[in-house]
Amino acid sequence: MPTDDTMNIDERRKYLKRMYRRYQDADRLTKSQLLTEMEEVTSLHRKHLIRLLTPDGLERHPRQRQRGCTYDHTVDDALRVIAETLDYPCAERLTPALLPTAEALARHGELTLTVERRADLERISISTVQRHLTRLRQDEPRLPRARPRRPAVAADIPMRRIPWDEAEPGHFETDLVHHAGGSATGDYVHTLQMIDVATTWSERVPVFGRSQRAMHAAFKRIEARLPFPILEVHPDNGPEFLNAHLVRYFRERVRPIQLSRSRPYQKNDNRFVEAKNFTLVRAYFGDDRFDTMAHQRLLDQLYDKMWLYYNLFQPVLRLAEKERLDEAGQNRLRRKWDTAQTPLDRLCATDVLTEATRTRLLRLREETNPRALRQAIYRLRDQLFDLPKASCPEDGWLIG
Repeated sequence: MPTDDTMNIDERRKYLKRMYRRYQDADRLTKSQLLTEMEEVTSLHRKHLIRLLTPDGLERHPRQRQRGCTYDHTVDDALRVIAETLDYPCAERLTPALLPTAEALARHGELTLTVERRADLERISISTVQRHLTRLRQDEPRLPRARPRRPAVAADIPMRRIPWDEAEPGHFETDLVHHAGGSATGDYVHTLQMIDVATTWSERVPVFGRSQRAMHAAFKRIEARLPFPILEVHPDNGPEFLNAHLVRYFRERVRPIQLSRSRPYQKNDNRFVEAKNFTLVRAYFGDDRFDTMAHQRLLDQLYDKMWLYYNLFQPVLRLAEKERLDEAGQNRLRRKWDTAQTPLDRLCATDVLTEATRTRLLRLREETNPRALRQAIYRLRDQLFDLPKASCPEDGWLIG
């Protein structure tokens, strides 16, 4: 057994069990030599080894006295406020953002950040955060989830997948989420969503209907708001994206935008935006129907605030490595994720932003209260459900 690596407790016990019989049968001089050898291998003290090498010494006994709490109730209070502010992300995403979010909340008077609490938030581990969040959220209801819609057959546009390790910002997966409720009859509101693969930057715009003019206006609005240029638009095979009008809009310009599409019935080709359709759209609105201009105007306000909340404050994990393993005849894929960062931080790490744009976005994050922003988002969401819905034009019944 190599002695240059530190042994864990199970390895030490296994080694000592093998040495136990030799030790018991040895004479006094040999026992001394064996103890010297075991000291070098296990790095345990000689007296401790003598106590272990008894009939009951190597048996593992349960802890008689449980460990005390490392973090007091003030850390729970801070975790509750920070997790609520960031809309309860997983512990892997939340832990790297604990201290920056706490400092932002302290600046806006939402949280008292003492020296001790700052030190606790800086050293707390991911597993400890997970245990605390499980206990703190055990009685809270989760937002509803819904099934995605099946993509339609696409027009004659080149098919490809944007690589998962794309490092250049500007390659956007694109999708349209329908807010039709129980019936697709008549006009209703859709959400046009675009996700940048390199930085996880997200854009959402409500669209009433799926006409060429409405889609054109939505893309123009997103392009005007984006702090960096669009290099590629990658939708599914829906005709609302792949039509002559929009193809002409993307290609006939000074700097053409590359247009690609996913394979028919292969939604994993748009895996990033499909995942965000759940977390950033369906989780908020479910399958409810929005079919009036009042719905669109209120969604406009809500998505403007979500633009700030998710791009400037929400930490997001990104795939860093994929490895194909063949273990015991089974083909497995092991994934490794990087440290969670906000889309703005990922964007600032590239050279795509101008200095003026970077300064403007960082100042905007400094001046924004993230907890008040989340509360405003949920107030607008509640108002959206209270708005009256239009009657279905063909059969005259009220949806929702």
